[in-house]
Amino acid sequence: MNYCKNPINVIDAGKERAWKGYPDILEALRRETALRAEKGRCVIAVETYPGVNDSELVEALRTLNPALFVDTRETLCTKEEFRRRIQPFLTDDRVFGRMYYGEFSDFQIAEAIDALRERVNGCGGLVIIYGMGAASLTDIDILVYADMARWEIQQRFRRGMSDFYTDNADEDVLKKFKQGYFFEWRIADKIKRSLYDRIDFYLDTNRADDPSMICGETFRRGLRQIARRPFRTVPYFDPGVWGGQWMKKICGLDPSAKNYAWSFDGVPEENSIYMSVNGILVESPAINLVFYCPIELLGEQVYARFGAEFPIRFDFLDTMDGQNLSLQVHPLTDYIHNNFGMAYTQDESYYILDAKEGAQVYLGLKEDVCPEEMIGGLRAAQSGEKLFDADRYVNRFPAKKHDHFLIPAGTVHCSGSGCMVLEISATPYIFTMKLWDWGRLGLDGRPRPIHIDHGEKVIKWERRTEWVRKNLVDRTCLLEENDDYTVEHTGLHELEFIETRRYTIRTVCDFDTDGNLNMLNLVEGEAAVVESPDEAFAPYTVHYAETFIIPASVGRYTIRPLGNEPIKVICAYVRK
Repeated sequence: MNYCKNPINVIDAGKERAWKGYPDILEALRRETALRAEKGRCVIAVETYPGVNDSELVEALRTLNPALFVDTRETLCTKEEFRRRIQPFLTDDRVFGRMYYGEFSDFQIAEAIDALRERVNGCGGLVIIYGMGAASLTDIDILVYADMARWEIQQRFRRGMSDFYTDNADEDVLKKFKQGYFFEWRIADKIKRSLYDRIDFYLDTNRADDPSMICGETFRRGLRQIARRPFRTVPYFDPGVWGGQWMKKICGLDPSAKNYAWSFDGVPEENSIYMSVNGILVESPAINLVFYCPIELLGEQVYARFGAEFPIRFDFLDTMDGQNLSLQVHPLTDYIHNNFGMAYTQDESYYILDAKEGAQVYLGLKEDVCPEEMIGGLRAAQSGEKLFDADRYVNRFPAKKHDHFLIPAGTVHCSGSGCMVLEISATPYIFTMKLWDWGRLGLDGRPRPIHIDHGEKVIKWERRTEWVRKNLVDRTCLLEENDDYTVEHTGLHELEFIETRRYTIRTVCDFDTDGNLNMLNLVEGEAAVVESPDEAFAPYTVHYAETFIIPASVGRYTIRPLGNEPIKVICAYVRK
């Protein structure tokens, strides 16, 4: 297989330079400060995203020999007060918190800001203001934005990194992620969105001691170019207690690893994008594309409905030669909004990319289920009194390659072992209420979080066998067929906002975004080519199991098999 783990977007940057490594980056900044030093002072703001290695970056910046170096954390309340203020949004739960929609300034002390400004304004020579909020502290001459992808942040949490302004290196990784997700990323994203057009230099800090930097205009031009052509995000892969073996072979992963459970391939909130600028690789969170080019990427209608948020997610769940996922349910929109501050919920579906003989999916409740009895059984299992008899309460449906199971929020479900699932869902990706985890411990040796109290409040108890069979299983219907291609509707359910179409392409098939983002995966066939009828972008090749995004701005495009055999493509978009 030719699955590409490192999809690169080559940026037409002309003669503009890119820099790699601290020596070249610092020399570029020295030259820039020298050009602006005629007035006697040059102020550099280095705005940082939470997760940037402060000790590494600060040590490098100090070699510029600034007359004054200040850190914006000097303007904050004490760490104890900071923790007290954010605790209502973190809650005591290991996984779930409440979205924080405030400002960085909520935690700054006015007198400390005034004192820091006075020091900066009274200093001649080179001044460096460092940290979150650096760009807004005072008038500046140069803005450097130091960025980092969220997957790398999560890896650093696992290696012992603390959250922003918090001494929690040894804390539960799930709680660290929760603080990032519900609090600090929200504040940092709000700051970032206000700065795109002001950035003079964009600094990629994802690799320890190996940064890359491009000028701000090149960064913005790169985002604009990607938003007008097919692209892929950089996938990542993670093991899990239930993980399988399929992705090792198909995606070319480490064969010695115990398993791989997850792959996020097409989740801009989590994944990054690679930009190659005159031969230098720059990694940037894909969310920058969503924030900076929302209309070009999403289309006006999707942007009007969701704002600058990518509402569709594709990911892999691998249980081939693995175990069942946890039995789970996703919250209803009203519940997720009232309890967690989210605007919409995680409606989803399982597209079976591959399956072993006898594979099954758990979906919906049996006709004779008593809610009180089932919840009692779940609580007894959670307390260790006895195992939960899932087959007593939950339907099992046989699963084979190219089946599509629809899972609107409130439906009890899980993939059984022996499935390779392409999960097509809405984006709020951590809101899974686990009901039963088959008595397992997580990879960290601790019981995995179970949320029966939440789950019992969102289960749609009327979704029983016959309703599920009629509404959620095998909804495929033929829409169009000719010598060149076949088009089928495969889902999702009427309660969900995502539409999916499957295309079996024998020669070539015409597509049109119609002003709406398209998210696709090559679910059968070795490779395909995406082309523009008017040559608006270069031909783009995708391989089996790769997820790719067609921005709304692309308009008309075609897909054809790279070889002589037919291919199948699943396409998802937001219903109008």
